[in-house]
Formats: sequence, C-alpha cells, structure tokens
Amino acid sequence: SAPSLPTSYLHSTSMSEVEKAFRKFAAYGDKSASGNNMTGKNFSKMCKECGVMDGKAVTSTDVDIVFNKVKTKGARTITFAEFQQAMKELCGKRFKDKSPEEALQAVYGLIEGKEPGNVGTTKATKAGAVERLTDTSKYTGSHKERFDESGKGKGLAGRQDLTDNSGYVGGYKGAGTYDQTH
Repeated sequence: SAPSLPTSYLHSTSMSEVEKAFRKFAAYGDKSASGNNMTGKNFSKMCKECGVMDGKAVTSTDVDIVFNKVKTKGARTITFAEFQQAMKELCGKRFKDKSPEEALQAVYGLIEGKEPGNVGTTKATKAGAVERLTDTSKYTGSHKERFDESGKGKGLAGRQDLTDNSGYVGGYKGAGTYDQTH
C-alpha cells in the first residue's frame, strides 16, 4: 500500500483545486448530483480527460479495478477521500520513476483546475466528428465513386448502378428469352 503522506501536503492549496475538479466531474451528467460522490463512469472519464489514464501505464481496466478497490462494498460511488486513495494507487503506475509523494503530486497536477471535457468545448468535438464522417477522401468501396476530387457529391450519376426496371435480376443475360408457352 502507498505510504501515507504528511498531512500538511494534503491540506496544501492545490488540494482544494483537486477537490473542485473532483466535484465537477462527480456532478457531471447528473443535475441532481451533490458532487460529493463520483460514479465509476465519471471517475473513468476524469482519469481519461486529465491524462491520469494514458492507455499505456494506466489503462481503463486499471482505473476500473482501483475504483472497485477503494469504494465501500455495495456502494456505486466513491467519496473524495476514497478518490484520494484511488489516486495514490494509480499515481505509482502512472509515474513509475517518481517517489510516491512526487507521483501523487504529479497526478494531482494533472487534475487541478480541470473540468469535464464538454463544458464549453462541445462545438469543437462535434465539428471534429462530423468532419471525420464527411471527409470523402477517407471513403472506400462503392461510396468513394459517389464523389469527385473536390469531395462534391455526384448525385445519381455517382451511383453507376441505376436501376433497370425490366424485372430481371441484374446481370441476367437472358432477358426477354422466357418461353411464352409455359
């Protein structure tokens, strides 16, 4: 288990910044939340957005394991005290080459003053997703035939397989050869 920190450190000014961030993430997505308890989903979001979870040293699995380890049995959320415990667990993984105190300080440094990612940045993320989806240069297969070089749609002309309404299956060579006597 991580060595306990000198209490003077825990009450340093930055702690209130960490607590503020904790409360913002804890209340994220839940209008009625007090901000005192954080769900696993929001804990994971916070770790991801603050860079505690980097996908290498600390993965989402690590975050889930630690969350379940520090929370009270049967509870679905963690308190700020349990959150601090979780950070002690994760900081050693995230900053392997630092002492426990330094690692914890580094993790808290990532968290200080942060708030959930889509506060005030919704436009940027939405635009990004739509641009990715509408970037025709990334299209493959039959879809890429539907756009010219500039990315303008060709409309119906881009769909070469315009429907043949003769009632025969496409590619059927014997259209019109059905023997009438049957």
